[in-house]
Amino acid sequence: MTADSTPALVKQADADTDGPAPAGPAAARGPRARNTKAYLRYVAAKILGAIVSLFAVLVTSFFLFRLIPSDPVKQMTGGRRVSTEQLQSLRHQFGLDQPMWKQFTSYVGDALTGDFGTSFQFHAPVMDKIVEALPATLLLTGTAYVLYSALGIWLGTRTAWRNGSASDRFNTALALTLYSVPAFWLGLLLIIVFSVGVGPIPGMFPTGGLESGNETGFAYVLDVAHHMVLPVITLVAVGYAQTLLVMRSSLLDEMGSDYLTTARAKGLRDDAVRRKHAVPNAMLPTFTLMFVNLGHVVAGQILVETVFSWPGLGGLFYQGLSVPDLPLVQGLFFVFATAVILANTLADVLYPLLDPRVGR
Repeated sequence: MTADSTPALVKQADADTDGPAPAGPAAARGPRARNTKAYLRYVAAKILGAIVSLFAVLVTSFFLFRLIPSDPVKQMTGGRRVSTEQLQSLRHQFGLDQPMWKQFTSYVGDALTGDFGTSFQFHAPVMDKIVEALPATLLLTGTAYVLYSALGIWLGTRTAWRNGSASDRFNTALALTLYSVPAFWLGLLLIIVFSVGVGPIPGMFPTGGLESGNETGFAYVLDVAHHMVLPVITLVAVGYAQTLLVMRSSLLDEMGSDYLTTARAKGLRDDAVRRKHAVPNAMLPTFTLMFVNLGHVVAGQILVETVFSWPGLGGLFYQGLSVPDLPLVQGLFFVFATAVILANTLADVLYPLLDPRVGR
């Protein structure tokens, strides 16, 4: 053996020593670690995007409502004749006499700590008014959210599985109709028919509000439920339609998949194929929609709450626009946008855990 051949033998020995990567758990750790790192980068990017969006909302909420062609200080006086000195005193009290850049920096700094200032019309901290109105919004929109999500998924599954049948055509046509109807218009129609009464139909439900104000105990619970009927029906009618259409479309796409044919060939019954295979995969787009709608549970439905005089965040926002009450409107706008952004970010973060093809 010559000296020239030694390096080649050493390389060969090293190659033999290294050998192929070990099989089993040790081999799986490499791809799994890479997937975890990719997922963490994906999550970090989504969180960073959410932070940028929230800052953009802060900037937008400050400048947008200052474009309203009205003097909020004069609106606060309720049309009463006041002296110039009194107007200047009010502007100084609410910081409206400061330069715009100083108002902006103060607003951003305070907003980051949850301080949105003092409401012009209520003369109370904006955050206190938001906390006071939030339970009513969560009660109304949260109840409607659970109902229309469950109803939309159930009917969407049934219509897709019976594609082309009379019930499929009827439910799809009804969903398309309700989806195109403005929620506030439907609410007004329900008030006219079931609150005021039309012809032989008597007025059965209150025209608005959360309670009658003279009930206690379980009677109070029934009273609140009675007031909720029409606004909940309004939100469910519009919300379930979108969920049904998305669920139906997703399930129809899954029904042509090869794995369903294989499952049937193995002898699985039709309901087992639907329940164990088709529906779980079809739920992914519906899952995204549900998280997007979850943000609106906090944001509420401004026009629906206004139509039914519901004492929630939506009605409070409408009151703030009517004055205009800049601190109140800015605070509510930021809360609404934050709820939607966080819900969308949460959906983006959780979606890859359900569908590994995303974000890896």
